[in-house]
Amino acid sequence: MKKGSLTSTILGLMLTLILLSSGLATFAIINLSYSLGDARAINASGSLRMQSYRLMFYANSGSEDALQKIEEFENTLYSDALKRSLDWKTPDELEAQYLLVIHKWKVMRSYIEEENSRLYAAALKDFVDTIDLLVLETEHYAAFKLKLLAVSQIIGLGLMLFIAFLAVRFTKRKVVAPLNQLMESANTISKGNFDVEMPKTEYIELSALSSAFESTAKELSTLYQDLEGQVKDKTLALTRTNNELTLLYDNLVMLHSGKLEISSLKAALNQLRAHEPDTFLRLVIVQDNEEELVIEADGGWPIKSNSQTHFPLKFETNELGYLEANSSAEPNFQLFENFAIMLARSIVIYNAGEQRQQLALMEERGVIARELHDSLGQILSFLKIQVSLLSKGLDSACRSPQVEQQIAEINEGVNTAYVQLRELLSTFRLTIKDPNLHHAIEAMLEQLRIQSNAKITLDYKLPMQLLGAHQHIHVLQLTREATVNAIKHAQADLINIRCFKDSDTHVTITINDNGVGIDSVKKRDQHFGIGIMHERASRLSGIVEFTGNSEGGTRVTLTFPPQQEPA
Repeated sequence: MKKGSLTSTILGLMLTLILLSSGLATFAIINLSYSLGDARAINASGSLRMQSYRLMFYANSGSEDALQKIEEFENTLYSDALKRSLDWKTPDELEAQYLLVIHKWKVMRSYIEEENSRLYAAALKDFVDTIDLLVLETEHYAAFKLKLLAVSQIIGLGLMLFIAFLAVRFTKRKVVAPLNQLMESANTISKGNFDVEMPKTEYIELSALSSAFESTAKELSTLYQDLEGQVKDKTLALTRTNNELTLLYDNLVMLHSGKLEISSLKAALNQLRAHEPDTFLRLVIVQDNEEELVIEADGGWPIKSNSQTHFPLKFETNELGYLEANSSAEPNFQLFENFAIMLARSIVIYNAGEQRQQLALMEERGVIARELHDSLGQILSFLKIQVSLLSKGLDSACRSPQVEQQIAEINEGVNTAYVQLRELLSTFRLTIKDPNLHHAIEAMLEQLRIQSNAKITLDYKLPMQLLGAHQHIHVLQLTREATVNAIKHAQADLINIRCFKDSDTHVTITINDNGVGIDSVKKRDQHFGIGIMHERASRLSGIVEFTGNSEGGTRVTLTFPPQQEPA
């Protein structure tokens, strides 16, 4: 039996419906476009009657008004709305009636031009009757087009319904019935019975579907015999995967349950080493050319290297270092890659938390700075003005060396307090936009380089994850205080800042300058804010020292333990 295409048959039916509906719509649009001027033609032909009666009053006058009315009549008679009566598609009766009106108008116009009102009045009734017949023919033509449109739509709708009925009947017999039989066969296969009968059809698509079902049933019958062995293998693989997921989850919970420290990272490595006992592991954290932080799992790192594999610590756009595995066998790439991603994600989230903490602290300091500026700043400005007015307003009789000295001391005290307040506000307004202390110090120094001619260098060698958010802020503020003092008060033109880890328990930050020296610092203790710097060092559980250096300037040394809660 020759088989046809089901899609072609359905497509033919759909195209027939589309072409029929498109033809009906096109005919309706054309008919309506030809009917747009019918109302104007009826109105124009009707207005000719009124103008004919009006012209009778001007038949004897011979005035310019008569000529104007004749022109108005002809404008209506020869308008586009009435000229449509001469088109090729217009019925002959309408065309003949329009030409008859034109012919009789020429006679009526001659009566007006001859000022013969008697003949005009005698011929007026016949002329008006001719115009009425023109209006009637125009109305009949418009009604004919509407009837034609209605009849065509009814016939087209009937044809479409008939074709739709045939399509539904065809679909039910040729498509739905075989598909229902295929569904029953599929239900039978789903119950484990692969001995099913497929429907016979004359269409290629359904035959291909039946053949596919039949071949699938045979393949399932073959595969079903090997299913138990495959299930056992999959169970083992799922068990291993579950153990790996449990390892990743436990480490993720551990890393997020508290502060992210070297000890927690090493504990995570040890758990991975326990899961993969034949592999040596170490974690190398490095970012932005800073010092590497190397963390080794228990068992150390072998001197004799086997096969080494690096798994990058990368999360989105953040590259934080790599996880290194050393094993004589093929490593579990999927596990190590997921573990590296988990570590990178934990570090990034920790950094984000540190950033939020820093931003919260800076926001609080910003509020305090605004309050100080709006309260103490205005009061000190007011006191400066009052002291100046007091000095100018004293009579010569009241002036004495003692009074002058007291006024000078008051003025100096107010000025000193105002300068210290401005320094305090500048310190409070320092911002840290990311949890990277190196970037924050560099940004702060860049501002100071713009404001002065001093050459400022930075040697930063602190590893990542060493300092907490509160330590970042105190270190940044103390470093800025010491650098500003070296620029403003020590008159230094060369300043070097070093940040390094002095030992396993302490971090050291030094600020060296070639300014006026340590003696000047001790003489101007208040100007240098040494008391404030000592207080900041105590907040870090550390100490700050002021000594001389080989260049003759001053060295400020801050020493404190990393990752300590503030005192």
